[in-house]
Amino acid sequence: MQPEFWNDKRPAGVPNDIDLGAYRSVVEVFERACKTHADRPAFSNMGVTLSYSDLERHSAAFAAWLQHHTDLQPGDRIAIQMPNLLQYPIAVFGALRAGLIVVNTNPLYTAREMRHQFQDSGARALVYLNTFGHHVQEVLPDTAIEHLIEVRIGDMLPPLKGALVNAAVKHLKKMVPDYSLPQAVSFKDVLRDGARHSHKPAPLELDHVAVLQYTGGTTGVAKGAMLTHGNLVANMQQVRANMQQLDDQGHPVIREGQEVMIAPLPLYHIYAFTVNCMCMTVTGNHNVLITNPRDINGFVKELQRWQFSAFLGLNTLFVALMAHPQFKKIDFSRLKGTNSGGTALVSAVAERWKSLTGCTVVEGYGLTETSPVVCANPHGEHSRLGTVGLPVPGTTVKVIDDEGNALPLGERGELCVKGPQVMKGYWQRPEATAEVLDEEGWLKTGDVAVIDEDGFVSIVDRKKDLIIVSGFNVYPNEIEDVVMAHPKVAACAAIGVADEKSGEAVKLFVVPSDPTLTQQELQAYCRENFTGYKMPRHYVFRDALPMTPVGKILRRELRESA
Repeated sequence: MQPEFWNDKRPAGVPNDIDLGAYRSVVEVFERACKTHADRPAFSNMGVTLSYSDLERHSAAFAAWLQHHTDLQPGDRIAIQMPNLLQYPIAVFGALRAGLIVVNTNPLYTAREMRHQFQDSGARALVYLNTFGHHVQEVLPDTAIEHLIEVRIGDMLPPLKGALVNAAVKHLKKMVPDYSLPQAVSFKDVLRDGARHSHKPAPLELDHVAVLQYTGGTTGVAKGAMLTHGNLVANMQQVRANMQQLDDQGHPVIREGQEVMIAPLPLYHIYAFTVNCMCMTVTGNHNVLITNPRDINGFVKELQRWQFSAFLGLNTLFVALMAHPQFKKIDFSRLKGTNSGGTALVSAVAERWKSLTGCTVVEGYGLTETSPVVCANPHGEHSRLGTVGLPVPGTTVKVIDDEGNALPLGERGELCVKGPQVMKGYWQRPEATAEVLDEEGWLKTGDVAVIDEDGFVSIVDRKKDLIIVSGFNVYPNEIEDVVMAHPKVAACAAIGVADEKSGEAVKLFVVPSDPTLTQQELQAYCRENFTGYKMPRHYVFRDALPMTPVGKILRRELRESA
């Protein structure tokens, strides 16, 4: 399908192309935004707000410290491992300004996962939160890391409050297990000492790698996707282009420099990294960072403090928030955008969110390998529930069969993506790169999709999660969507298990929201909703399902345990 196919499909205000020559690097985007929006709030967390000029000053100090107090050179890797704190954007933009490659690291990783990522990336420096210091001490001897920067939760708070918070974290909440890393430099000292120097702009080009973003590891060993400055700048501009959609009065739905966005998804995950850290910065908007979204009480209290206009979340988070008794007391009068990503949105959840907040949840689609946004739904009434929307400007998609032939509209096959946001390749893995990326720049996503005649894309399933029952394809997402609409189901997952008669059969794992739910009741419900071959043959009731830190259910783990 030609890129022009989508030209008349996008809503009013959204351009069909982006200017790839507008910026030379992520750093240029950042520095320009800090000048343009100097006095506006950039990030808020734990009662402290950093303006764009604060963010520019602190990140310059961080960059200067790296340049004057270490032997790190442009292109060296620095791992950054912390939850959503103000220190995160300072460290990321500071590292990029020093010409380093950022390795985003999940702070909840086990020592085994940390060891793999640090060894694979060859990171020479690490910025970590002290609550994870014991893991750092354990893996450090097996890595090339020479420079340690230690963050404490209270670093960016006023001195007295910061000291109290740090003491409470350590002594009251017992969140800092014993460890010894005497060589580590404190984040506060880095900012103080760095401020005495000026940082030298690093020679950066669009083709230089900016970030090594490790794929979730749900498909074997975690691989580092090489995302260049060009990839990230393109995807920022693509998301920004979508924000230019006009409302019925002819005004942009999202206004630059005037939006307040709630950011509960971890910034180290590519979805929030690009949307919150990168895109909200280029548009001069304000991010409210939620450090621990699993603390639903604290999260709801924080939401009650803000008149927010945008919310970035995912299915599991929407469910948890709506179950809270205080949720209805939140002020949603300014909310005009709720975006869902990372995992499939269940239609029953989207409908409930709309009825409680008055705001439609719009679903998009992306991958780590595409920086990440590939498709996005238009805002408001133009969005289509059950689809992931239209390819973002400058992006082409197609659906292919098993032989690699392009399929016509309405046919399901593997989704392939081509655009300026597609990664350079996997770090030091040419064979793995060649498996997914062809010479023409098409990336095979491993997702099964359908493109309709209006250009909207629907993700039907992961290719590898497909269940084949008596020769019929069964898509787990379809089973899960229907079962999730049952009022007594909190979470569920469907997998295929071997079956003598049909080759495979559907096995359904269910977390009930109501203890009175019985297998007979669920079976009767499924019988009403599914044709014979789609009917789950096995039912397992569980207290919880295995999930990634971003809330994706790990079907692979369920398959292994089955």
